[in-house]
Amino acid sequence: VGLPPISDQPIEATKTLSQEALVEEVLARNQTLAQMTAAWQAAMERIPQAKSWDDPMLGGVIAPSSFNTSQVEPGYRLEVSQKIPFPGKLRLKGQAASAEANASRNDLEDARVQLMEAARLAFSEYYLADRALVVNSEALKLLNEFRLNADTRFKTGQAPQQELFQADVEIGKQNERQLILERMNKVAKARINALMHLPTNSPLPPPTRGTLQWKSVPALEDLQAQALQARADLKALSDRIAADETVAALAHKEYYPDVEVSGAYDSIMGNGPTRNLAPQVGVKINLPIRLAKRNAAVQEAHYKIAQRRAELSSRTDQVNYQVQEAYEQLLESERILKLYDKTILPAAQSNIKAAQAAYLTGKLPFLSLIEAQRNYVSLKDRYNEATADYYRRQANLERAVGGSSASGPVVTRKE
Repeated sequence: VGLPPISDQPIEATKTLSQEALVEEVLARNQTLAQMTAAWQAAMERIPQAKSWDDPMLGGVIAPSSFNTSQVEPGYRLEVSQKIPFPGKLRLKGQAASAEANASRNDLEDARVQLMEAARLAFSEYYLADRALVVNSEALKLLNEFRLNADTRFKTGQAPQQELFQADVEIGKQNERQLILERMNKVAKARINALMHLPTNSPLPPPTRGTLQWKSVPALEDLQAQALQARADLKALSDRIAADETVAALAHKEYYPDVEVSGAYDSIMGNGPTRNLAPQVGVKINLPIRLAKRNAAVQEAHYKIAQRRAELSSRTDQVNYQVQEAYEQLLESERILKLYDKTILPAAQSNIKAAQAAYLTGKLPFLSLIEAQRNYVSLKDRYNEATADYYRRQANLERAVGGSSASGPVVTRKE
């Protein structure tokens, strides 16, 4: 598992920032994946360690008194020994280490999927702050236009001065909102920069505007089946169950003895006429008579397997629920956005145009015009929030099914 290459072009040099471009940059730069990759690589290096024999032992013994007399030859003993595990033990240890390494690899994949979701959620916050600033700018422009209309009517004696004051109050409120939105925009940028392992105040291009991609969503049952096959956290749990099963098999092997073979040259026993007895060969085995600890080790291993299997079953239930929750939320967002597109926003735009025309002809009070403007801004904000929700819920669904796209063909439409 390698990390995506970092783009040669700085992200701030691009004209706009798309969601997918941000995901690629985050995957390439974020240090969480580097950390998890190192953990997986470390786990891989434990496999040859687990499968290896212990080092041979070299031992030596001398008889000090024999070196201070001429009556006997110097006495010493040299020995080399090697412990040989019972057949199958090293193989099982290697399998357990391999299963743990596979689990670590799936942990890495799960972290990658979570990071993709975090990048998409951060993009939705950035998109929302950017669109809110655009709406606020439009609202200020409209309010200034209203004030000019009110000023013209006041100078011709068709409206009281109070309408000017009312316009100034609304413009002041909109300027206050501008400050709040600028703060939200800076925080959203800081979050994205932190995900990309960049200084939090680094410049960013504006988010992509103008299009929203509708994606056909597969059936719920297909998504749940896909999630159970693709979710890396479920795979990691399955790998750890395999590791625990191997540990249980190894615990059963502990009832069998290991062997230690040795070869020695003992000049102490081989002095004088018995020197031909100096070369020696030996064998040792451990006596596995401490049954209580071995029985406990077997029971512990089986309890851990039962714990992991229950955890996997519980996680499977959670995954099915997460997929359905995200699925229903995404469909809701799609219906809401279509409702705004077809009905609410066109009606709000017509309402404010009609209100302005009626005010200029004296058929509508200024406060009604202001109320129409407030309503329009509120609906535009809600529309942008619904769009950001759509991005968030799409990210949540893709995370729930395991990171692969939970959608089919793309249908692009104008905002």
